[in-house]
Amino acid sequence: MADLNIPNLNIKTEKYIFKNKLKLRRKSKKRLFTEAFFLFILSVLLVYINYLIPNKNSLLQNLPSTFNKSFLLLVDLFSYLYEIFLVIFIIVSSFTALILMIGSFNRLFKVSKRKSKKIAYK
Repeated sequence: MADLNIPNLNIKTEKYIFKNKLKLRRKSKKRLFTEAFFLFILSVLLVYINYLIPNKNSLLQNLPSTFNKSFLLLVDLFSYLYEIFLVIFIIVSSFTALILMIGSFNRLFKVSKRKSKKIAYK
């Protein structure tokens, strides 16, 4: 009796899972006017900040050379990063090789030091 599965007819299909959660109301005119007012104030503030920036024309004229210099700096950065990672790899691989050599010499020493030829059963 516990294995009996009775279908639940009140479960909505997954196709309509978010249908009731959508807000279908329109915004009021007052809210639309306040949002438009805040958008206008924000745009005026941005225009004023742009007005305060000195030498806008020279900045815009020097933009291609600035991009070129930044690209060259980026290439230099990646070449230096390549060298740094190569040095890190050399150090890590040397340290790993040293640990492996010490382990192999330790194992050889233990094997050669063994006095009897007992076979250990586990």
